[in-house]
Amino acid sequence: MLNNIFKGIFDSDTATTIAISDFLACVVSALAIGLILALCYMYRTRYTKSFVATIALLPAVVCVVIMMVNGNIGTAVAVAGAFSLVRFRSAAGTAKEITAIFLAMGTGLVVGMGYIGFGFLCAVLFGAVSMLYSTLDFGIRKRAQKYKTLHITIPEDLDYTGIFDDLLKEYTSEHELTHVKTTNMGSLYRLTYDIVLRDPAKEKEFIDQLRCRNGNLEISINKQENQVAEL
Repeated sequence: MLNNIFKGIFDSDTATTIAISDFLACVVSALAIGLILALCYMYRTRYTKSFVATIALLPAVVCVVIMMVNGNIGTAVAVAGAFSLVRFRSAAGTAKEITAIFLAMGTGLVVGMGYIGFGFLCAVLFGAVSMLYSTLDFGIRKRAQKYKTLHITIPEDLDYTGIFDDLLKEYTSEHELTHVKTTNMGSLYRLTYDIVLRDPAKEKEFIDQLRCRNGNLEISINKQENQVAEL
C-alpha cells in the first residue's frame, strides 16, 4: 500500500519508481548542501534573509525536479521550458548573487542525478574558494581611493567646454566627461566626470579651486560609479 502511494498514476509497467529511502537521502543531502552554500555566501557579504533562505532551499527544489524527470526526455524538455518562464520580480542582482543561485542549482542537479558525494564535494570546494576570495578581497582595484566621480553644477550661461581642463590636468591623472544634464528647470547644468586623483590628500584643495570657477554652486566627489562591474 505504501509503495502505491508514491507511485505515479501515469507510470507504465516498465517505469522505474524511485525508492523512498533514496528519495529522502537525496533531498536531505540537497538541504545540507544548500545550508553549506548559504553559510559560505553569508561570509563577509551583505545579504537579506529571503535570499539566503532561497539559496538554502534551491538545491533541494532542483534535486526533486531532476529526480521526477528520471530519464524521461519529454518531461525534461517540459521542465526546461517551465524554468525559462521563471522571472525574478526584483532586479537581477549582483554578479555574486547570480553566481550563488547558479551554484545552488548546479549542486541540486548533481544530487538529483544521484551523485551525492560529488554534490557535497562541489559545495565544499566552491564554497571554500568563495570564502577565500572574500578574505583576500579578490578583485578590489588597487588605489581605489583615487578613483572618483565628480559632479559639478554650473549656471546655464557658463560654457563648460574646456573651462575646467587646466584644474583637471593639475589635480587628476585621468579624467573624462561622461554625462551632462540640465537641472532646476534648465537654469543649471550638471556635469559628471570620471577622474583619477593624483593625490587624494589634495581633494579639498581641488574642490576649492573648482568653486571659484562654477560660482560656488554644488560640487560633489564620491566613489567612482561603475555599473559595468555588475551584471
